[in-house]
Amino acid sequence: MSKDDILKAIEEKYEKLGVPLNSMLEGLLWSTPITYWDYIQTDALLGLQTPRTNQPDEMVFIMYHQVNELLFKMILWEIDQVAMSDEVNAEKFSMHLMRISRYFDMLCSSFTVMADGMEREQYLKFRNTLTPASGFQSAQYRKIEFASTELINLIDARFRDTIDRNSSFKNAYDHLYWQAAGKNHQTGEKSVLIKLFDKKYMGDFIDFMEDYNECNLSKKFKQLPEEIQKNPDLIKAMRHYDYTVNVKWVMAHYNAAGKYLGGDEKELEATGGSSWRKYLHPKYQKRVFFPYLWSEKELKDWGTF
Repeated sequence: MSKDDILKAIEEKYEKLGVPLNSMLEGLLWSTPITYWDYIQTDALLGLQTPRTNQPDEMVFIMYHQVNELLFKMILWEIDQVAMSDEVNAEKFSMHLMRISRYFDMLCSSFTVMADGMEREQYLKFRNTLTPASGFQSAQYRKIEFASTELINLIDARFRDTIDRNSSFKNAYDHLYWQAAGKNHQTGEKSVLIKLFDKKYMGDFIDFMEDYNECNLSKKFKQLPEEIQKNPDLIKAMRHYDYTVNVKWVMAHYNAAGKYLGGDEKELEATGGSSWRKYLHPKYQKRVFFPYLWSEKELKDWGTF
């Protein structure tokens, strides 16, 4: 485009916004150049780490989890490129799924930062100051689950066959698989971990569940024409995403937890108080985003292949 064409296009753009071109251009005259540190907000970002102890490796722990949350935000951003789009073809669907999977590949491989990047002795000192906080309380991770699949696939496996699928979102929320990690199985009483999580996020979660009930990734896939649903590249991308999130990522977490919480005569609980070996392992959770893309044997052996 020529300079005149660019100026004309800019003028038309700002006319639609009700802003005179001269005012906009004069604003540019007085504005300061953008810098990397202003654009990335470096100072704010680097000021978000607040250790609770004098153990140096706590900084590794904090920053690692903050990086996780940034990646979770990127994943939700990519999911919305599919979920909120009116027209999705196989190529676009696959592209965003592979972007999401690459982010989860980064998350999986990054667990060595914790597994090999902290001294166990230091971790066992500062971890007690974190109770009852837990990575379990990542709201963004829960939203990734809600935006990926139908709610029935996130219900505790023990209730999936009997729960009323037409019941309220609140009832679905109360029977989600991760609720079991924070309940006394004899009394049904929720732990402090769950109570705090509910107080902070339950309303937001229920609204989110409703918003994505008809546009989660699984539903969007099923809305595609039949010939697109059979696209081998799309199916491969769907399966890769499903396995990466629900087996590979979970097992990376499980193995890292084993290094710090297992191996003693008395195995330690997670900071949230859960029995982490049973809660974390995918063979118990049986969480699968797209069960219709896996064979009966693969579903039976989920988490063990």
